[in-house]
Amino acid sequence: MLRTLLIAGLSLGTLAACDSDGPMEEAGEDIDNAIEETADEVEESTDG
Repeated sequence: MLRTLLIAGLSLGTLAACDSDGPMEEAGEDIDNAIEETADEVEESTDG
């Protein structure tokens, strides 16, 4: 869980440095979405 949060934080920091909407920003958003989905799944699996 901590590892996932760390990766998410680093990804958000990387995206904050992007000023223009380009292919790298879109890729970063895709990565963020995947990380968020994974974190949600991990949280759901550890709740019950």
